[in-house]
Amino acid sequence: MVVHESNRAGSNGETENPGPNRPDWSPTLTTFRKPDRRKAILQLTNTLLPYAGLWYLMIRSIQLGYSYALTLMIALPAAGFLVRIFILFHDCVHGSFFPARRVNTFFGYLLGVLVFTPFEDWRFIHLRHHVTYANLDARGFGDIWTMTRREYENASKKEQWLYRIYRNPLVLIGLGALFIFLFSNRLPTQRVRRKEKMGVLFTNLLILAMVLAGARVLGWQTYLMIQLPVLWLAGAGGIWLFYVQHQFPGGYWARKREWEPLRAAMEGSSFYKLPALLGWFSGNIGYHHIHHLNPRIPNYKLKQCYDAVPALQTITPLTLRKSLACVRLKVWDEKQQEIVPFP
Repeated sequence: MVVHESNRAGSNGETENPGPNRPDWSPTLTTFRKPDRRKAILQLTNTLLPYAGLWYLMIRSIQLGYSYALTLMIALPAAGFLVRIFILFHDCVHGSFFPARRVNTFFGYLLGVLVFTPFEDWRFIHLRHHVTYANLDARGFGDIWTMTRREYENASKKEQWLYRIYRNPLVLIGLGALFIFLFSNRLPTQRVRRKEKMGVLFTNLLILAMVLAGARVLGWQTYLMIQLPVLWLAGAGGIWLFYVQHQFPGGYWARKREWEPLRAAMEGSSFYKLPALLGWFSGNIGYHHIHHLNPRIPNYKLKQCYDAVPALQTITPLTLRKSLACVRLKVWDEKQQEIVPFP
C-alpha cells in the first residue's frame, strides 16, 4: 500500500498519525469506536424488513396489473433502503458494525449479495482507498478517475475524449451504476489474493442462486422489472454520495511527499449535510471527514462523535443544493490547489 512514510494503516483501513501532527482531540474519537450489538441488530431490522415489504408491494403491483409507474414509485424508497443496506455492508467491511469479527464477516457476505458486491474483494480495494485517497501519486484504488489539469492538457485527444465521457454525469453516475454492480463487481480486482478471488466466486454463486430463485418464483419479467430499477437507482445514489465525498469545491490533494492524513481527512473529505431523512437512508455517511479520521467508528455513532468534538464542527458543510454544482468539477489544478472545471 502507498502511504506517507510517517503513517501506517491498520488492518481495518485506519490511518494512524502519531507524533506532533496528532491533534489533542484525536484520542476522543477512539471512545466512539466500540460497536453496539443492539444498535446493529436494530439497524438490520429497520432496514431489511421495510426493504422486503417494499419488494412485496412491487411484486403485488405487477401481479395485480397496476401501472408500472406505481411499481417505479415504490422502487424509489426501496432504492433508498438498498443504499442504507450498502452502508451497513460498508461498516462490516471496516469491522465496525458488530463487536465480533465473524459476525461482521457473515453479515458482510449476506448484505453483499443484496447489493451485488463481493465482501472480501471490496474490502481489499476499499481499505486501500483509505490509505491512498487524496494522494496524487497513489490514485486508482477505489476512487473516481481524476486527472490533474496538466495531465489533461498534455493528454492526447483520444485520452481527453475518453476522460470527458467518463466524467459525464450520465455515464459516471447513470451507466456507471449498472456497470459496476452488474458487471465490474463480478470480477476480482487485480493483484488480490486467492482469498478475495474465492470470495468473488462465492458471492457470484449466491447472487446467481438469488436471481434464479427470484425468477422461478416470480417469473423473469417480474423479477427484472423490480431488481433492475431498484439496483440502478440505489447504485446511482451510492456513486453520487461517493463522488461528493471527495470531489467538491476546494478539497485537498497532495503529492506523496507532502500528503498529510489529517488534512486529507479534514479537507479532502466533505461534510455532506443532508436533510434528516436522506441522512438516515445514507447511514450518516455524510460525516465523511469523521469516517476518514477513524474508520472504526460505526455509522450509528458518527453524529454523536460530531456533536462531542467541537473541532469536527469547524468544517464548512456541503449542502444538498450546493452539492449539485460538484458535477462541473473535473480536474485537479495543482497551482490553484483546488478541483476545477475543464480548462
